[in-house]
Amino acid sequence: MSLSRRTFFTVGLASCGAALLGGGYAAGSFGATIAAANRRIAQTSHIIKTRYGDLEYAIKGRGEPFLMVHGTGGGFDQGLRFSEGLSATDFQVIAPSRFGYLRSSFPDDPSPQNQADALVEMLDFLGIDRVPIAGGSAGALTAAAFALRHPSRCSHLILIVPAMNLTNRDPVEFTRFQQFLVGNLLSSDLWFWAAQYLAPEQLIGTLLATDPALLATVSASERERAFLILRELMPISPRTRGITNDGRTSGSPSNMDLARIEAPTLILSTEDDRFGTAQTSRVISNRIPSAKVLIYPTGGHIWLGHEDDFSDAMREFVLRRDL
Repeated sequence: MSLSRRTFFTVGLASCGAALLGGGYAAGSFGATIAAANRRIAQTSHIIKTRYGDLEYAIKGRGEPFLMVHGTGGGFDQGLRFSEGLSATDFQVIAPSRFGYLRSSFPDDPSPQNQADALVEMLDFLGIDRVPIAGGSAGALTAAAFALRHPSRCSHLILIVPAMNLTNRDPVEFTRFQQFLVGNLLSSDLWFWAAQYLAPEQLIGTLLATDPALLATVSASERERAFLILRELMPISPRTRGITNDGRTSGSPSNMDLARIEAPTLILSTEDDRFGTAQTSRVISNRIPSAKVLIYPTGGHIWLGHEDDFSDAMREFVLRRDL
């Protein structure tokens, strides 16, 4: 992805401007927002102890278990958001927070492989033997590692807009200036709140890698979903270590031997994803000959306008008995 300095500079100025507003309304609004965000995440999840430290997770829905692994900037709450269409129908969604996100620990080696092993410990604790797993964005690395390391525990693998470096080229390229601005934005609750307040569509275009012009072409519920995904990155500060680690692991060349994946595999993406996951999806499909690939022409990194399509594709894929 190539993003202009102008875009990031505008976001940076907006953040600084809001931070300097101070006083009455700005301070009160920020305080209310962060308090509500903290209540939201504290009231929903559970924590278990693993060999890697604490692992946070939440469960929603009734039916067959379905493991949903969130993307960059997420946590269990984003996993639940990405799988709403499943938890509302046929599945009980288990959504963990990966290493460095929210209340999950950050071990010495926060690799996707160790994260996959931690997920097995969580499944053992929950008494779940075998499960379909979906990984969104950077969470696709953990999902793929789970399928490779624990094939007997993985019934289906779903990779959603997979952010993986499979061609020795980081799909998300930032200049040092851009890295500075993004680093500050994603490590401060106040800066991030200010940017959300003053430049939400620019954040959708950059952090969520989705053309904000699509907002005018989709349903009201899909527009609201886009802004919810953005708002639910708050609080951002307890996600910073995970975000930093994702940038490192997703940007580094992956040595996963995807051809060894045995589970039935579905890959979902969009052509206009600004993180280039359509091309990544095609590379993965070439390495997993039996994989099914669905790439929609528009929707960006949050598949805007295709929430029902993605949910239906995942549901039908997992419920099919002839795979």
